[in-house]
Amino acid sequence: MYNHKKLRNILEEEGGHFEWRGRSDTETLLAALRHWGAEKTLRLLNGMFAFAFWDRSERVLYLARDRMGIKPIYYGRHNGTFLFGSELKALKEHPDFRGIVDRQALTLYLRYGYVPSPWSIYQGINKLHPAHYIKVSDNGESISDPMCFWDLGQIAQEGASHPRYDSIQLIQELDELLLDAIKIRMAADVPLGAFLSGGYDSSLVVALMQAQSVNPVQTFSIGYHEPKFNEAIYAKEVAAYLGTDHTELYIKPEEALNVIPKIPAIWDEPFSDSSQIPTYLVSQLTRKHVTVSLSGDGGDEQFFGYNRYVQGVAVGRFFDSVPYSARKYIGNMLGKVSVNSVNRIGENLPGSLNNPMLGDRLRKFSNLIKEQSFLAFYQELNNRWKDPAEIVINGSEPKTIFDSYDKLPKLPSIKEQMMYLDAVMYLPDDILTKLDRASMAISLEARVPLLDHRVVEFGWRVPTSLKYHQGQRKWILREVLYKYLPKKLMDRPKKGFGVPIEYWLREPLRDWAESLLDEKRLREEGFFTPEPIRKMWTEHLSGERKWHYYLWDVLMFQAWLD
Repeated sequence: MYNHKKLRNILEEEGGHFEWRGRSDTETLLAALRHWGAEKTLRLLNGMFAFAFWDRSERVLYLARDRMGIKPIYYGRHNGTFLFGSELKALKEHPDFRGIVDRQALTLYLRYGYVPSPWSIYQGINKLHPAHYIKVSDNGESISDPMCFWDLGQIAQEGASHPRYDSIQLIQELDELLLDAIKIRMAADVPLGAFLSGGYDSSLVVALMQAQSVNPVQTFSIGYHEPKFNEAIYAKEVAAYLGTDHTELYIKPEEALNVIPKIPAIWDEPFSDSSQIPTYLVSQLTRKHVTVSLSGDGGDEQFFGYNRYVQGVAVGRFFDSVPYSARKYIGNMLGKVSVNSVNRIGENLPGSLNNPMLGDRLRKFSNLIKEQSFLAFYQELNNRWKDPAEIVINGSEPKTIFDSYDKLPKLPSIKEQMMYLDAVMYLPDDILTKLDRASMAISLEARVPLLDHRVVEFGWRVPTSLKYHQGQRKWILREVLYKYLPKKLMDRPKKGFGVPIEYWLREPLRDWAESLLDEKRLREEGFFTPEPIRKMWTEHLSGERKWHYYLWDVLMFQAWLD
């Protein structure tokens, strides 16, 4: 809670009599809850949190989660006992806990690569949505519906309906706002640093940290010996320009592979974003030097940073100009093209056109253009398994926000809709889950200044034309960054935070994967239909197709189940 000193001053000004025992933000939070109650306090907090508060006068337990979902909280009733905690492993220790896999949640996991809120992998246990709280009676029998204390949908709708176009003033205001968001997150009684990948978001965070620090900021990055995946060279250039105290570690394949057995215990439930591996490794490196680290997560969802947004706009135009019947016909024709043949063409294209998965992407495009609605299209764009209920035995897929068009805020275009959908689902359930679990596994506190709620609210008042401008994504963020770093240092292709899963499954992880995907084992466990999985595994091993993302989903569940 980064504004707790300010809250202490307000509490004292309002005439409260407090005998402070220390400088802890937890003590401030408790005093605020006693003085103002839960709902008003939640609206005043600036920070990341998941807390439980027992109100003795009301005899009610409150559970609450921060606005953007940086921190998790699980809850539910098993065998008549109300259970709650920030980790599933804590709930599992209780004798009344029943560890029955929720096949609906498993079906969702195969579609997205994570279990979205409010589901968890276990029956009867929920994840509290970001920016919500619940009230539980003293006997644990009455649990309120989740109540929202900060409505991102309303904020997005109001901001997008009243955009500001004064770009020079907006850049200045965003600069000042980010400086403050970072300043309050630099307050710490322990050593502090920052992750630095060399991309726009982490470079911006580090630049604004260094601008407010007398001493060199400690920065950390990991690199790969494979040029295709290595961004450490760019991070080093940024660090040198800013004058940070930079530490980098080049990862050997065996170091990355050694993380895999730890994944199920760290993430608590199935989670298959393979960048979990480098996220854990950079957290591990950072923890050797500092206790708190700032991260650049959150910029893409707010400022039109993902390449899929550009793809979405292009396909959206195609949707508008081509009737559904024609799109369906074209999609069916493209679906007949050999994936392998197009992949081979992609492998031989020169320079930036080189794309070994060109055929797979063409097949994906052929499915995308056959969708009848934007929500179905965007869900397909983000899909892992297209029909997961056919893979999960006795599985069925519950409705998510992608099935609830009427519950979406009224936004001007698909650009805003894509960013909003990612902000309420992909960001908390994938990106922030990955960061929180990886960092907390080695007792590193990761802070996320770009998700300061003031920055989020400001971002929705910035029109998309200033986020995606002259063919550049995150234009307004770039303009702030160029005040601190030269443009020529930053304008380069982004490599991402990936790992060579495709190769690993064919070579060093082959035996491990084979044991988890064994047909007899799959049948005995009874969660997955073995035939399509075995077919993918055979085709992947032979090089006929590249199924590594799909197989990784299954493998991460199997490893978790193990």
